[in-house]
Amino acid sequence: MIEPEKRKAIYLLHREGMGIRALSRQLSLSRNTIRAIIALKGEMPILPSKTKVAVDEDLLRRLLVECEGRRQRVMEKLAEEEKIEVKYSTLTRLMRTLGIGTPQDTRCDHVPDVPGAEMQHDTSQYEVKLNGVPTKVIASMLYLRYSKRRYLKFYRSFNRFAMKCFLHEALIYWAHAAPECIIDNTNLARWYGTGKDAVIVPEMAAFALQYGFKFVCHEKGHANRKAGEESGFRTVQTNFLPGRKFRDMEDLNRQAFEWATERMYHRPLAKTHIIPAKAFEHEQPYLTKVLPCLPAPYLVLERCTDQYGYASVEGNFYWVPGTSREGVKVLRYAERVEIYRRHERLVVYRLPADGVKNARISPEGFPKPRYQPQGRRRRTEEEEKRLRAMGPAVNAYLDFALKPKGIQRHQCLRRLFAMTRRMSGKLFVRSVERALKYRITTLETIERIACLYVQGGADTLPAAEVDESFRARDAYEEGRLTDAPDFTAYDRTEDEADHG
Repeated sequence: MIEPEKRKAIYLLHREGMGIRALSRQLSLSRNTIRAIIALKGEMPILPSKTKVAVDEDLLRRLLVECEGRRQRVMEKLAEEEKIEVKYSTLTRLMRTLGIGTPQDTRCDHVPDVPGAEMQHDTSQYEVKLNGVPTKVIASMLYLRYSKRRYLKFYRSFNRFAMKCFLHEALIYWAHAAPECIIDNTNLARWYGTGKDAVIVPEMAAFALQYGFKFVCHEKGHANRKAGEESGFRTVQTNFLPGRKFRDMEDLNRQAFEWATERMYHRPLAKTHIIPAKAFEHEQPYLTKVLPCLPAPYLVLERCTDQYGYASVEGNFYWVPGTSREGVKVLRYAERVEIYRRHERLVVYRLPADGVKNARISPEGFPKPRYQPQGRRRRTEEEEKRLRAMGPAVNAYLDFALKPKGIQRHQCLRRLFAMTRRMSGKLFVRSVERALKYRITTLETIERIACLYVQGGADTLPAAEVDESFRARDAYEEGRLTDAPDFTAYDRTEDEADHG
């Protein structure tokens, strides 16, 4: 680039009679360059801007709303979805020119970092939409302070076992650990005390020793002690969550893993322009190597085997191979379940998908076991269908009784269905109509209403002849939807009538 003053001097010397060859020798410039400067009369050339990018204003406003005002995320979505490459400075200048967007939050104060000195762990709660449904989740993040490397994963709930599983997963992936892990004064790792006086739970201290680090609680109210971790959670809020859609927890964690280990790992930081991948290469010699063969954390659960061969774990039922019905030992890992009997591993199961409960799980590739688990909850769609078919009065009462949140829906339906087996259909409908009229939801009150109708002679319960061979019929097996009916209320009614 030739300075403007030099260009004007060349033009003036040429006007005074100095030739192009002489100017070229004197100024060490090519003759073509001299001719171009003279043709422009010593003025600077006006070059077309190579960075000028046309971005529709409506598109910017829409993306800004989708990304909750986060400009960095808007820039990424422009490149990924609209195929428009634009620099962050150009995007912010364009937004200022159009008068859209809001200034971003200020960052935490910077504290000088030392290679291999420490890592930080913390959790934060967010509300994300899983398949369109707002869901509260807990984000767990591990952060290397010097290289700014992150590892992120989301959980429905977070306890001491989940903390162990997360740290194992992150450190095995990194293959390195810092000698200190800074945490807040959480009771997941802290036994008692705060700050420098905190005593770590022996179980967690022994766990950390395997990976070559120790837990250190920061002083109470010392916000800057984990400033990098807090900044990481703010980046999750401003860069990861906006503009993304998640089907379920598995999809959420898959995208979080890619974001933390690929995108953020190779992207320069905004102010310092540090690239975590390159900084980690420099930091590795100062870190402790983590052995890849370290065993994963697990919980030991003692379980009984029911008469049909199932052991229950966290609301699901796992089939235990063999005919023995002895107790078993279940090892619950982060992603699998192993079942042992007398130190012999019988079977290994992968944990079911997030949110699956009351499932009957058996080995893949083998026929399903014939019988249901003893404690498995049966669904009540058929009971509800038969109750609603009894008439509009019962239908209206079910809409009223099952509407409140928190009601034990299945138990209510089973008990109402059992009532229809203890009294005539006409008596049941009359009792339900009266319960609906007075907004009664207590099932015991409905039974007392039926008793009053019987005592008043408005309806009777005819005696029925029972064929004891009914249990062997196919219709009985197909229609056995609920537990055995409770006849105590009917017995009380007869006793009251006899003493009346």
